[in-house]
Amino acid sequence: QVQLVESGGGLVQPGGSLTLSCAASGFTFHYYVMKWYRQVPGKEREWVAGVTRDGGVKNYAESVKGRFSISRDNVRKTVTLQMNSLKVEDTAVYYCKAEVVGQNIEYWGQGTQVIVSS
Repeated sequence: QVQLVESGGGLVQPGGSLTLSCAASGFTFHYYVMKWYRQVPGKEREWVAGVTRDGGVKNYAESVKGRFSISRDNVRKTVTLQMNSLKVEDTAVYYCKAEVVGQNIEYWGQGTQVIVSS
């Protein structure tokens, strides 16, 4: 059974940090590109960051570049999003996604809520 389970969300003050984790099971993790997305009510889900299968290439949305860092551990089958210098506008439900590039194969986690507020 394929599972992606996010954790690490919560309430943090502006300027603070959080680390989100996504634990994968039920599929061959290192075959998949891993990505983080986020969504606020009433808006479309937006891509935040991505990492290639071997972890060698990482990409970020302009809105988080320099503040967020994505990494993966193919042995532990986890992907992590380190979020620093958080802003109120980073408030959202964060989702991890596994996908095979060029094929219609993708899996989503259930999401974890991040609230940035004073």
